Amino acid sequence: MNGSLIIIESSLSDLNPSERRVAEYILEHPDEIINYSVQKLADLTNVSVATVVRLSKKLKCKGFQDLKLKIAYDLNEPGSNQRGYAEIDKDYSIEEVTQTVFHNNTKTLRDTERILSTENIKHAFELIVNARKTCIYGIGASALIAQDFKQKLTRIDYWCDVGNSFDEQVTLSANLSSEDVVIAISSSGQTKDIVNSTQLAKEKGAKVISITKYGDNPISNLSDVQLFVSSSEKAKRSGAMSSRIAMLSIIDILYICIASNDYLSNRQKLENTRKAIKNNKFK
Repeated sequence: MNGSLIIIESSLSDLNPSERRVAEYILEHPDEIINYSVQKLADLTNVSVATVVRLSKKLKCKGFQDLKLKIAYDLNEPGSNQRGYAEIDKDYSIEEVTQTVFHNNTKTLRDTERILSTENIKHAFELIVNARKTCIYGIGASALIAQDFKQKLTRIDYWCDVGNSFDEQVTLSANLSSEDVVIAISSSGQTKDIVNSTQLAKEKGAKVISITKYGDNPISNLSDVQLFVSSSEKAKRSGAMSSRIAMLSIIDILYICIASNDYLSNRQKLENTRKAIKNNKFK
């Protein structure tokens, strides 16, 4: 996991005005700031040295020097100069809409891969395979992602349930224990109903896995395992669509890890469900 420039862009909405000014300057001049002292960057952005250091630590760096090293690494990564997220203009042709949607989706997937912690994926996988119950919470578009994961897990005979409303979620949370796990899915990480139902699950002793945009948010702060997707303020509408694709990809990763854990048995279960579905189709 590195992607420091991606993390900065995804964190803009969580920063105070002074920190944001520094972050935006870094995004606009990444090649230059790696040669700056902390004092020079502070002077150029009209903030204190303490603000630059505080921002660096918010970005999970030890200090400004550590941030510069990570940015230098990013700049040497293949594709570091690729075009950023693009908003879809109302006057775009169908061809332009198509190109922009594919570009944004592809960029979000690549950016998410760079900030996704494989150690956290491993931890999440272990919690799920060892859980007595797995409850998946999502509302709105996130409910579709939750339902997709349930369908996948059901095919390999893993007990799970989905809460698509606050009432469903708190009902599930009320009867959880330390043997259980909740997967909380929210692009913003701020969906109030999921925050409240997840808090109840934590009080009951359940472990929580969150899938949210990168950064500090109420849901990720409640979780034992944080799985982040890339998000960008620059593409609010298309960015929301892109983050859904990234979340589905994280679900796919977890599912494949779980299915591979007992490969022969799960392959047979998949074959059983495939045959059952096939027998119900018109010939």
